[in-house]
This record gives sequence, structure tokens and C-alpha cells, in this order.
Amino acid sequence: MKQVQYDGFELEHFDSAQNFRKYQLQLIKPYLKGSFLEVGPGQGGMTKLYKNYLKKITLIEPDKKLYRSLKKKFKNNKKIIIKNSLLENINQKYDVIIYFDVLEHIKKDLRELRIAKSKLNKDGYLIINVPAHQQFYNDFDKSVGHFKRYNKKDFFLMSKKTKFKIINMSYYDSIGFLLLIISKFFSLNQSNLKTKVSFWNLLIPISKFIDYFTFNKIGKSLFCVLKNEKI
Repeated sequence: MKQVQYDGFELEHFDSAQNFRKYQLQLIKPYLKGSFLEVGPGQGGMTKLYKNYLKKITLIEPDKKLYRSLKKKFKNNKKIIIKNSLLENINQKYDVIIYFDVLEHIKKDLRELRIAKSKLNKDGYLIINVPAHQQFYNDFDKSVGHFKRYNKKDFFLMSKKTKFKIINMSYYDSIGFLLLIISKFFSLNQSNLKTKVSFWNLLIPISKFIDYFTFNKIGKSLFCVLKNEKI
């Protein structure tokens, strides 16, 4: 597949998918506590949903354009600290660090997990959300800067190498998974992305229902919670 320069064209569309974002909020609610860091918040779509549950939030966004957008969006919110930095350059430690749809943009993902571990307090949580199923990696993934999609075995291997303990790992969004299969035959691109995201977002309540009764065995996304403790 041809290399395409990533410009974040999809962020606004996915942030507007409120049914999906609220589903994601349900997943992270048990961990919204203590000193909290979000890595790569993009345009702040998730931040807007969880910010009222926390007393203080740090956002680090290495992309200068997105950093400026975040500064403008949250300029009147004193509890949100925004830094234009890489995680490795942050000196503070946190109780919770989240990577929501970010790790797939990082080529050296194992190295990133080791850095994240060094920035966590003892018994702190690393929460990761990624696109699932490498076998469905496609031109759309390439166009939005994804190096890969993930399966559970990837996190079993990375947790073993980084000495994280897996607390929770589950697939979710079964309808999205069906659409992912369909996309193998009908490509998702910039010209029709808004319409397809809107349609998919309407189906999220059905996804939640199916996910519950199938025990999260299938899904378009993979959610993983890792704990910084000795195993």
C-alpha cells in the first residue's frame, strides 16, 4: 500500500460519533481517579466526556497543530494542563495513563509501553484502546497513520515483556466488526467517511447489546487495562 501523509482528517468525524464515545466512557469510568494523564488526545474528543469526573488532568500532545487546537478548546478550564511533549520527556508520575486510539500510531509500541510503565505510580493503571484484528489492516488504516491493528496475543506478549499485569482485556463493538469485514470489499475513504461514521454510530446501541450477550468475544476495537505491579 502506498504511504500517505497523515493529517488527522478522521478525528473530527469519530469525535462526533457520540454513541461510540459514550460507550468508551463507560469502559474507562472505573479508572477515572487520582493523577491522570492522557497521551495523544488529538482534538480532545474523549477528554470532553471524562473531564468532569476528575479534579486534575494532564494532556500531552506532540503534534503542534493538535496541541494548539487543545489549548484553544480548553483555555478556560484550569484543571486541564496541556503539554506539547513526548511521554519520555515528562518527569511526573501518574496513577492512570490512557492511550485511546494512539498506540497504533506508534511504530515502537513495546518501547512506548516501557516508557509508560516508568511514568506510573506503583499499582497505577495503563489503559489502552486500539483497533483490533491485524488481518483486516487496510488502506484506510494506512491513510490515518496506523502501523498495525492488534489482537489479544499482542498484549499478552507485551505485558510479559514489560511485566505489566493484565486486569481486563476485551473486544467490543460487534457491529463495527461486521462493518470492518464489509470494508474489505467496500473501501472506507475520505470522501464518504462522514456518512459511514454517522451510520455506524447509530448502530452502537445494537453493538452494546450484542457485546453483552457474546461476552465481548468479538469487536472492532480492543480495550486493555494493565496494572503496574509485580507479577
